[in-house]
Amino acid sequence: MQLTGLHVPLVTPFAADGTVDLVSLERLAHDTLADGADGLVALGTTGEPATLTGPERASVVDLIGGVCAEHGAVFTVGVGTNATAGTADLLRGVDRRAGFALVVVPYYTRPSEAGVVEHYRRIAGESPVPVIVYDVPQRTGRSLSSETLLRLAELDGVAGFKHAVGGVTETTVRLLAEIGTGLPAGVSVLAGDDPFVGAVLALGGHGAISAGANVAAGEFAALVGAWRERRIEEARVLGGALAALATALFAEPNPTVIKGVLAVQGRIATPAVRLPLLPASDDAVAAAAALARAAVTA
Repeated sequence: MQLTGLHVPLVTPFAADGTVDLVSLERLAHDTLADGADGLVALGTTGEPATLTGPERASVVDLIGGVCAEHGAVFTVGVGTNATAGTADLLRGVDRRAGFALVVVPYYTRPSEAGVVEHYRRIAGESPVPVIVYDVPQRTGRSLSSETLLRLAELDGVAGFKHAVGGVTETTVRLLAEIGTGLPAGVSVLAGDDPFVGAVLALGGHGAISAGANVAAGEFAALVGAWRERRIEEARVLGGALAALATALFAEPNPTVIKGVLAVQGRIATPAVRLPLLPASDDAVAAAAALARAAVTA
């Protein structure tokens, strides 16, 4: 199955006492799929997995997996460390309902590009589900060339990329041009930077993994659909509005503003995050909430 459409890495809501708010999470999961998302991602960066305990991560995965099963939606689990053996261990134990695993490029240790390729070769060979390469140099400290990305695309078990390189670069253009020829067949490129979702789709991207869709799933789904159906003028207008919203949602560290807007909307109980993150400023939340209202009513 080729991965296409809109996939939303859900936030992890917290209750007033600091515990994971599973009630809000379940409601958000159902609402996001009802609004048009094709799938959900558990334990993406937006879900603050680094600050969750093992039992909390398990409960989040179980809940989101159950909601996806109920809706017949694609279920992806974020998995990955900067150790190949540790990542392989996590993948072998991935939830049986998962259709894909989102695996970040090894961070902090900054391996060579050849090391990155070997990392994915080994883990994809042991994973029970296809792997999505999460390429996000701002977080990992490791940029990948188009040549390396195409080598990764050729690996057995690699289903595609969450392309979050901070813009539309020469690498973006070449990657999409090469994959657009159909080689290798079935590999997807999903936009991973919300301000550039429209641009990546216009270049032939297959969909998006969008944190901002926590706030505006219907609108991001409409953007994906407009480009898929070649409704170009509609796609351009909607893409511009959502790019402005995305910029506001990422004005402070993710997912602080997103959680602030969701709390203002009454969709989660609190805007709380866990240290070292701090809650977003009132001004940032107000600005993003106003743009979210405009996008939804447009």
